[in-house]
Amino acid sequence: MPIDIPAGVSVSLNGPVITVKGPKGELTRTLHQDIKVSVADNVITVERPSDEKNHRALHGLTRALVANMVIGVTEGFKKELEIVGVGYRAQMKGNKLALTLGFSHPLELEAPEGIKIECPSATSIVISGANKEHVGEFAAKVRGYRLPEPYKGKGIKYVGEHIRRKAGKAGTKK
Repeated sequence: MPIDIPAGVSVSLNGPVITVKGPKGELTRTLHQDIKVSVADNVITVERPSDEKNHRALHGLTRALVANMVIGVTEGFKKELEIVGVGYRAQMKGNKLALTLGFSHPLELEAPEGIKIECPSATSIVISGANKEHVGEFAAKVRGYRLPEPYKGKGIKYVGEHIRRKAGKAGTKK
């Protein structure tokens, strides 16, 4: 499937390196040398040399990566996290995210380049940026500090994520 280039986005190819510039930023990626990418008439096309299994896989991967680059520089990507638990909270201190998660000290995480962090409330975090990989990786890193536990559901989870709950102890002795 060809990828349409929206207005305000410029795509340049330099051998296997593709650069996409748009209103939200600039993304650059080196693609696999077997896959041929071409730009013509505001459309990006991705072609494979043969129908071998690895070429088919690289074709789909390359097309998805380039499409995500175009979406990232036009709309951007965001992940929303929700904090559940008594005393668990998040707040912004300058450009650092300060997390209080029941440890003996608060965690302070600095936003990587190209990532924007917001805390609309003490129990929600919004991570946004142009690069889908970096946004997802940073959100997973933040979530990894206190994964949701299955008994009470305490921890950091994605908005809309369902935590499978377990029953606790039976509580009866005979």
